Amino acid sequence: MRIGVFLVAAGFPGRPPGEVLRDTVEAVVAAEEAGFDDAWIAEHHFMSYGVCPSAATLAGVALGRTTRIRVGTAVSVLSTRHPVDLAEQAAVLDQVSGGRFLLGVGRGGPWVDLEVFGTGLDRFERGFAESLDLLCAALERGEVAADGEFFKFRRVPVVPAARLRPVVACTSPGTAALAAARGLPMLLGMHVGDEEKAAMIRAYDAADPGRADAPTPGPAGRRRAGPGPVGQGRTGSGQVGPGQEAAPVRGQEGRRDPGHVAAAVGYVADSTAQAVRELRESMPRWLGPGLAGYVPVDGRPRPRRDVPAYVDFLCATHPVGSADHCVASIRRTAAVTGLRHLILMVEGAGEHARTLENIRRLGTEVLPRIR
Repeated sequence: MRIGVFLVAAGFPGRPPGEVLRDTVEAVVAAEEAGFDDAWIAEHHFMSYGVCPSAATLAGVALGRTTRIRVGTAVSVLSTRHPVDLAEQAAVLDQVSGGRFLLGVGRGGPWVDLEVFGTGLDRFERGFAESLDLLCAALERGEVAADGEFFKFRRVPVVPAARLRPVVACTSPGTAALAAARGLPMLLGMHVGDEEKAAMIRAYDAADPGRADAPTPGPAGRRRAGPGPVGQGRTGSGQVGPGQEAAPVRGQEGRRDPGHVAAAVGYVADSTAQAVRELRESMPRWLGPGLAGYVPVDGRPRPRRDVPAYVDFLCATHPVGSADHCVASIRRTAAVTGLRHLILMVEGAGEHARTLENIRRLGTEVLPRIR
């Protein structure tokens, strides 16, 4: 079981964004010391939900402060940037970190970002597959050209080169099918429970013509992989990297782990009641104004959540509680979904000292029992 941390760079009230960004880097350092496998940084624009507008940039800072842990983006938004530019940035981070950079990408949403960055709603609605294919081409080959609806340019060399395979954020069966067709692992969000994650994995399996014999996710289910697990394989820097197969990880039935990653809230306290009480007190202060920051570019109604009910869902669904409860929760998720890589959102308390304590306690009280 691989366990990482998921850092939203959450803008809790009263916390200056610069301080949050510095604390996010410190959290990656703490995660390395605590024994986590990787750290993933979120990207958001023009809102307090997350105050990091460039996950790749902050990942680069964190890579420079660490020596072992892998650091990635969860996710870099393809709808608001040029995929070859992102490929070049990823290649730089891959090369200078010795292959420790992980790239997660997503479609994003119909937000005002599309207007500010000039990519437009059409790019969001129709351009994700083209952007993803161009990104993969730039990462997999020594040169790239484009002649599509959104990108047209002559063939150019990709310098520096890096063999990276991105993880794709999937929130719908359509995106899962898109990832499956390209042999790319999924990143599943913390806003859905185990059964929904298992359903998304079934949709992925059904969309992959080479995996018709894959079992239904469940207690014994291990699925044959397309790209291999995140964190296994070779990169252009000669180091182990996502999606480039070296020694495949195999399950009980001989099928390779497909490398899907799932986010969850992770919060440990002396008792489950204490952990739930603390998150019920802290998370609405962040989620209320944070979720309100999603502004649709075309005036469509903004999705609304019942924030207290959402916090209750997160606490009931994810490893939030005593160490024993967290271990049982992670084991249950693995059994129901077949997932072997979870990343834990550890910032729920809204205080940097408590986040560092949470990381340390997860590392000492939980991680050794699930590996």
